Amino acid sequence: MLDVARKRAEAASAASPAVRTVDLAKSFGRIEALAGLSMQVERGEVFGFLGPNGAGKTTSVKLLLGLLAPSAGEGSVLGQPLGDVGARRRLGYLPELFRYQGWLSAREVLAFHLELARQPRSEWAAEIDRVLGVAGLTERGGDRVATFSKGMTQRLGLAVALLGRPELVILDEPTSALDPVGRHDVREIIRGLRTDGTAVFLNSHLLSEVEQVCDRVAIVHRGRVIATGPLQELLAGHAARLRVSGLTPADRGALARFGAVQEEEGWLVVRGCEPERVPELVAAVVELGGRIYAAEPRQGSLEQLFLELLGEGDAG
Repeated sequence: MLDVARKRAEAASAASPAVRTVDLAKSFGRIEALAGLSMQVERGEVFGFLGPNGAGKTTSVKLLLGLLAPSAGEGSVLGQPLGDVGARRRLGYLPELFRYQGWLSAREVLAFHLELARQPRSEWAAEIDRVLGVAGLTERGGDRVATFSKGMTQRLGLAVALLGRPELVILDEPTSALDPVGRHDVREIIRGLRTDGTAVFLNSHLLSEVEQVCDRVAIVHRGRVIATGPLQELLAGHAARLRVSGLTPADRGALARFGAVQEEEGWLVVRGCEPERVPELVAAVVELGGRIYAAEPRQGSLEQLFLELLGEGDAG
């Protein structure tokens, strides 16, 4: 009967979201670090978690890891309540700031973490080889950490996070110390995790990186999610950019039928103008006596959305 109950619990856990929080809150005395965080991360997806400094991102990550207890609300990780030891064993975590003892080799660092995770010693060699290969450190496994660059140390931290093939990997600024080649490699690793069905919770301030790898994002401000959804839906807004001269304010007003018209760094930007209407817009500018030097359709960017949402949040 106990085996049946355990199998049922494991099946229910596997069918649940990787992360789910409902009105999760955390206060430190009078300081409210998190004020009602609600979000859901599905299995096998790459989820971007974005927000300005002080938005509650670090507190959120600590709650998911069970390093802090919530003041209010509820949440689950891999189908288990926050802080559950069994769920924590199925997590991988790369913190933003970490250090390994310089006199240890990369293999010794990985072996130490396998010892902490109580993995069978018979599996250590194969598992260490696997994660070193994934992180691009196969040739440096025997080298001391003190000889590593910042980028190589970051790769080692990523290798530690991947030990044991976790079901959920929480990455806090994983590309912060990497050059363009290193960032590309990390993106490929993240895509590989998604292919394997691993959920990735990515906390990053590099919005261009998030755009390239994330399926969905949540933007958090003042401890609350102010926008969440698939990137394609959040960035669905279109615009047209034109480098133009010879238009009067009245002429620009006449272009309002194509969308909201404004100046941005020397460009005339018409928000809401669909790509198929750009030729019509160009013809209208010429008819008004304007001279066009460049014209291009433009989809909304994550940076633009981020700044607009934060502005609305401050105004509220």
